[in-house]
Amino acid sequence: MKKMHANARRPFICLALLLGLLVLALTGCHGKQGIPEFTVPETFDETKKHEITFWAKNDTNKAQTQIYEKAITDFQKLYPNITVKMRLYTDYGKIYNDVITNISTGTTPNVCITYPDHIATYMTGGGVMVELDNVMTNGKYGLGGSELRFDGPTKDDIISEYLSEGVLSGKQLALPFMRSTEACYINKDLVEALGYTVPDELTWDFIWEVSEAAAATKQADGTYSVNGQKVLIPFIYKSTDNMMIQLLYQADAPYSTEDGQILLFNDTTASFLKEIASHAKTGAFSTFKISGYPANFLNAGQCIFAVDSTAGSTWMGTDAPLSDIAEDKKAKFTTVVRTVPQLNPKSPEMISQGPSVCIFNKSDSQEVLASWLFTQYLLTNDIQIAYSETEGYVPVTSKARETAEYKEYLSLSGTDAAHYAVKIDATKMLLDNTSNTFTTPVFNGSASLRDAAGELVENVTKSVKRKAVVDDEYIKKLYTDVTALYHLGQGSGSSSGRADLGPLPGTAVALIVVLVVIWCLILVYVIVDRARMKKKGKQ
Repeated sequence: MKKMHANARRPFICLALLLGLLVLALTGCHGKQGIPEFTVPETFDETKKHEITFWAKNDTNKAQTQIYEKAITDFQKLYPNITVKMRLYTDYGKIYNDVITNISTGTTPNVCITYPDHIATYMTGGGVMVELDNVMTNGKYGLGGSELRFDGPTKDDIISEYLSEGVLSGKQLALPFMRSTEACYINKDLVEALGYTVPDELTWDFIWEVSEAAAATKQADGTYSVNGQKVLIPFIYKSTDNMMIQLLYQADAPYSTEDGQILLFNDTTASFLKEIASHAKTGAFSTFKISGYPANFLNAGQCIFAVDSTAGSTWMGTDAPLSDIAEDKKAKFTTVVRTVPQLNPKSPEMISQGPSVCIFNKSDSQEVLASWLFTQYLLTNDIQIAYSETEGYVPVTSKARETAEYKEYLSLSGTDAAHYAVKIDATKMLLDNTSNTFTTPVFNGSASLRDAAGELVENVTKSVKRKAVVDDEYIKKLYTDVTALYHLGQGSGSSSGRADLGPLPGTAVALIVVLVVIWCLILVYVIVDRARMKKKGKQ
């Protein structure tokens, strides 16, 4: 047999080397995902130093930052061998983006304040999340464990509705940190000026009727007689994704299934969009994204119904301690708080929202245990009560809610800025409706579906302001456009699609890039080698 010429062997040698590089790349990328599932060690080694990273959200509320800082200081006194490094973000979206990036590089934080919709995407990283089912029940270091150096809650102390929100794919992957819902903040004086009385149970029909009556008071000079100003947006909704989702749940209409089937684009949704468009057309309704922050309009006497989170209650009303507008722009009026408007007020449905805490897995089980200890510490009474008092959140444990301190806080409504009456009213409303809150199914892509729900409302509202006609053809095209925009993987109006799987993990992207580069190099080498051989043959 003839031996292969050395030049002929070169492409194959090159191919072998490049394939070897690919194998190394595969092995390296896989190694980042190959951390064993966390199990609680028998003992916590307090002779070993640990530095854990804690990512949290804060924007303008310095009191919340101070609560985090105090919690870290107090925790480190209990566990001197643990150092907690906090990194603050201005919004949860930025935390989400950074976590996704860091999953691909194996540099996730240890503890993170986030949302279950985001965790569903983190899970695609493969073993990066700590499953908490067995961790919570550990006798020594679990919830209420015998070896804890603080008085933490037991599993039974955590409000069951909130605890269940952290269950994804049948596994407990997060613990609740704080909870809120949406509330409707109402200018009672303007409602009464229009000849109405604010009901105890707010309905959509009432809001639409009063809003239309207010919009109709516009006079020839552009001034609205009801408030004496040239600006009036009777009804402003801050989070239009919540608006659409709550409407669908109240109507017992489809939104999505637990396994990720997309049901949003249906006839009931279309009917709600047409109704919203009709009120936007008259100027009775607008949104935060289109017109601005609801609290600013409410506080200036330019809005009657402002829907925002209970966590935003400290911005709402004449005497709001965190109001963003100048004192001379504020109107004097009585603010009342109600649930979000209902289709059936006898069976209210309102969304449960608020941050959760998750833990990322690491190769050092002692480091993960340190992270778990800190996570539990965030649920102790001092932190739960202090944080809930900053805004209209409620503690997630019955242990904190039942303390004399928290009950006194609620009883001092209206006595000073720390006990701002509107904030306390919003808090009490949520406490009274804990069993009436719901959460949407969480899966990889559910965050995109939520955004799509809000986009539908924003689009029809903008369109009618631009004189567009919102009819069946418009809705059909809107469904197609929004489906494509959020990569929901279905045709217009289809109820059988599934949410997309979100962005590819960084490791997958890296492998694809490596593979493309390898084949390009092979192709270039083969072309150059053939050209050289051809040239040599002519000589």
